[in-house]
Amino acid sequence: MEVRTRFAPSPTGFLHVGGARTALFNYLFARKHNGKFILRIEDTDVERSTKESEDQLIDALTWLGLDWDEGPNVGGSYGPYRQTERTEIYLQKAKELVEQGKAYECYVYPEEMESIREELLSQGKAPHYNYDMLKVYNTEERKKEYKEKGLTPVIFFKMPRKDYKLNDLIKGPVIFKEGSVGDFILIRSNGFPTYNYAVVIDDMMMKITHVIRGDDHLSNTLRQVAIYEAFNSELPEFAHVSMILGPDGKKLSKRHGATSAEEFRNRGYLPESVVNFLALLGWSHPEGKELLDINELIENFGLERVNSSAAVFDDVKLKWMNGNYIRSAKLDRIYKLSIPFIVQSGILTEEQCENNKKWLLEAIELVRTSSEELNDIPNELKIFIEDFKINMEDEEFIGYLNDEGVKEAIKQAYKLFLNDDEWTSDSVLENLKIAMKENKPKKKSFYMALRKTLTNEFHGPDLVKSIHLIGRARALERFERVIEY
Repeated sequence: MEVRTRFAPSPTGFLHVGGARTALFNYLFARKHNGKFILRIEDTDVERSTKESEDQLIDALTWLGLDWDEGPNVGGSYGPYRQTERTEIYLQKAKELVEQGKAYECYVYPEEMESIREELLSQGKAPHYNYDMLKVYNTEERKKEYKEKGLTPVIFFKMPRKDYKLNDLIKGPVIFKEGSVGDFILIRSNGFPTYNYAVVIDDMMMKITHVIRGDDHLSNTLRQVAIYEAFNSELPEFAHVSMILGPDGKKLSKRHGATSAEEFRNRGYLPESVVNFLALLGWSHPEGKELLDINELIENFGLERVNSSAAVFDDVKLKWMNGNYIRSAKLDRIYKLSIPFIVQSGILTEEQCENNKKWLLEAIELVRTSSEELNDIPNELKIFIEDFKINMEDEEFIGYLNDEGVKEAIKQAYKLFLNDDEWTSDSVLENLKIAMKENKPKKKSFYMALRKTLTNEFHGPDLVKSIHLIGRARALERFERVIEY
């Protein structure tokens, strides 16, 4: 049997990290078993679904590298892959259930259903519907009214009165007791299907073998299992993944910071770091490895190692992971990805970046060692580009500067730099060695005072390479402000 998984988002907004993780787990499982990964757009919520959101979802999934074998823009043998293009299929299959006595038509309005619900609650009863409650609305007058309004009869599923058992691949055995739900709607009066009905028809007809999704859908599973059974269809394997929590133990939301794939992309995260991080939200490598490329993830992924307890989103760990990927990626790629962030920061124009590519490549190579997001790179580059005013009342700086031999060594370095026509990292280093040898300052004090003089910071990337990138003219100007003090 070919393994077939699916990711079926509603196009109502950005791709939340919970949805991205669900897509990833489905993708990894399918690839691990040489199966198919299907993308289906569940857009029957016509008031909230937009083409713009669908495009954003597809763009985000593409950025993450989660290519699908069947779906929008790809096609496949079981399409269409947008639910709004499948309405006739849903109606036809629902009528089959009506003909078999497993569902029934009703001409009830939503407000009438709400009235029944409130009455049941007032009597202390479960708000479950059944045919006897609803058949009173099936009058000839009401049928005529529906027809005049262009409405179709509401189709209810006749829920069997029995227990249902499910062996979830992550949660384990799940039992739904008899009477947990009453009869429920399959087709609304506007002709559109409900979620629980459409998803079963789609999964059934698209031959989905494994439904891997968030455990917020676990409560939907009872209705879906009942519909599968009504069609005498074999159940797929269900695997419900626990929710993602913020560091405070509450459900991940905007208050915790970025929560969508698009936001992480805009902040300068590499897709492979986001994929790596999402894979470890609830799943672990057999050997405890944390930095894993997509091939390693596919090779080692399995639902048996997905934890049933909630995963905690650790922004610090994601940044650390992204920093690792920024440092290990090819320099030319990081250069290209950094340009929009550099231009947006205003420190260089796109033309200046292109005209100074050799210098910029060297600078990015240096500062990426301390960058965790691509948008850190412009800030790190500022020490080479933007001027600053040195604070000559900084007690720590003055302390280093006044240490024995430091001022003299800095003055000596200035003179050597002044005559350094070669200006390479090697010549910068050689000049500093001469200044230190001749003036014998304390090494720490000299380098701390020198770095502060030239970068306005006490800590940063390799100092010799930084001085070379600052350039001789700018370095001499910065020296002069301190020497004149």
